[in-house]
Amino acid sequence: MTRSPLSLADRMTDIRPFHVMELLRRARELEAQGRDIIHMEIGEPDFPSPPPVVEAATRFLARGDVHYTPALGIAPLREAIARFYQDRFGANVAPERIVVTPGASGALMLALAATTNPGDSWLLPDPTYPSNRHLVRAFEGVARAVPVNADSAYQPTVAAVEAAWQPNTRGLIVASPANPTGTLLTQPEIEALRQSVRARGGHLIVDEIYQGLTYGVDSSTALQSMDDVFVVNSFSKYFGMTGWRLGWLVAPEGYAREIERLAQHFFISASTIAQQAALAAFSPACLDILESRRQAFAERRNILLPALRDLGFKVASEPQGAFYIYSDVSALTDDSETLARRLIEEAGVAATPGIDFGDNRPRQHLRFAYTTSQSRLAEAAERIRRILA
Repeated sequence: MTRSPLSLADRMTDIRPFHVMELLRRARELEAQGRDIIHMEIGEPDFPSPPPVVEAATRFLARGDVHYTPALGIAPLREAIARFYQDRFGANVAPERIVVTPGASGALMLALAATTNPGDSWLLPDPTYPSNRHLVRAFEGVARAVPVNADSAYQPTVAAVEAAWQPNTRGLIVASPANPTGTLLTQPEIEALRQSVRARGGHLIVDEIYQGLTYGVDSSTALQSMDDVFVVNSFSKYFGMTGWRLGWLVAPEGYAREIERLAQHFFISASTIAQQAALAAFSPACLDILESRRQAFAERRNILLPALRDLGFKVASEPQGAFYIYSDVSALTDDSETLARRLIEEAGVAATPGIDFGDNRPRQHLRFAYTTSQSRLAEAAERIRRILA
């Protein structure tokens, strides 16, 4: 039997579009037509890359010695990440457990590829970051949603996980701070989830890519109290290096050598320039810059949150991290997609409808990212007010 040149793998029928990227594409089209668009859809800080990072990259590139690195990443960067865990969180993480990856997505790919057999299921909260469930499917696993709501701060409880657990369940993926909700898991909550998952022979993957971006509470890591979980992190959010495409995975003891073989074939290595630049991200000068930016995000949150509530958007569980507000729009519309289209076309405000994040009441929710200036956030609120009126 001859296949059509356009024949696709069966998994492709389960891979949905990334709607926020489609929304961004439309925003760019409108901007090309001369429209002014306030971007609150994409999870990307608006600040430029920190100057110490750019300067380190420039110095390294000037030497011209840009070659492959070891698949696990350059030793100085793995050691710097380990020191960061020790200095900031008091967590003792051996550099040998750290794998430097092309973005946090590369880290999650390695964790899933190393642990998932065809037909294994992974539990994920719903709503959650959409790519996670699609990466599970890409490795022939099955993503099973655990609906979460404001009464549990949009985080899975032990009872919910145990009720959803099946014989083929491989593990649980959680995020703290979470996308799209900005909510956190406390250390006792993560520990309780870990104990429940491990008692069933499963794995726990903790997504910490927004680590450092917390407001009113101290930042933390699961690695402060446990060493048998996979932790995914990134230089994109707190460190403001989205386009550098650099992240890391902390694997439990004994996994790094196996994961190295996967990394060799998947990526060869992460970007050499990005790795060299990231060494400067941990410098005192750079950390001072990052902390000032964290404070700016806190101020933006404190402007946008009451403004949305004043407009009729419900926020039942206040975000304490990341840079998102996940709002209930049911008092305003019965279809958040339609409202999102109206906002971008009529008001020039781009926000992400809940459909991107799962099947748990997506048409009741919109996600707003406060990744633009205070004045632009105030302008966005006024534009939305006019549309709703």
